[in-house]
Amino acid sequence: MTRLLTAVGQWAVRLASDAGETALLFGSTIAGLVSGPYYVRSWFAQMFEIGNRSLPVVLVTAGFSGAVFALQTWEGFAKFGATGLVGFAVARGMTRELVPVMASLMVAGRAGSAMAAEIGTMMVTEQVDALKTMAVDPVRYLVVPRVLAAALMLPILVVIGDLMGIFGGYAVAVRMLGAAPTAYWNSSFDFLDIQDVAGGLLKASLFGIMIALFSCARGFRTSGGAQGVGRATTGAMVTSSMAILVSDFFLTKLLLSLWNL
Repeated sequence: MTRLLTAVGQWAVRLASDAGETALLFGSTIAGLVSGPYYVRSWFAQMFEIGNRSLPVVLVTAGFSGAVFALQTWEGFAKFGATGLVGFAVARGMTRELVPVMASLMVAGRAGSAMAAEIGTMMVTEQVDALKTMAVDPVRYLVVPRVLAAALMLPILVVIGDLMGIFGGYAVAVRMLGAAPTAYWNSSFDFLDIQDVAGGLLKASLFGIMIALFSCARGFRTSGGAQGVGRATTGAMVTSSMAILVSDFFLTKLLLSLWNL
């Protein structure tokens, strides 16, 4: 029992420490955004890394998510003779929840882990200390461009993923199951509100900020050589994914409350 309590206590202390360090990093990032300097070249490089290189995996994920969602929805709606609403269900499910969450998880696994590995390697090889020696703030040089790029590119990826998910649903509902194409497209867009799309884009931007912050924070806490870099990479992906899934509930609850005012 004592060992269990000790383990729980140590985990709670580490969690509180990680949260505090990430909060401090967020504050330093806000200060860097306000005061500069701005490393535009690094920002565009991160936009390419997060956006362009994550696009293929987001397209595959969104397309097959839409296809599976349409397949499952068709089976359920067929029991009530409501298969004409499959397009609406797919469109709303993709824009509100599936694509923002799934795309963010993919970016966390691909780009977020890369951020942690890159900064972690710089930590263990003392490159971060070299930046400080040259009077370059590591947060402004390393973190701010990544946070800005993630906050901007995640919504763009989600827009493309939304379209891909709806087309994936079309391929299943119309081409495989025989739904009328006109009925599918009409139900997809006639009942889709701007709030559905805007809510998904807002979530994506916030998820992007969390991915960059948690990944960079893990990178800055790296120690212990190559093994430490591996731990930082794994920790960044796990922490970012958990933050996305947990915060998604509270963001959804908040958005629904605002929409129903």
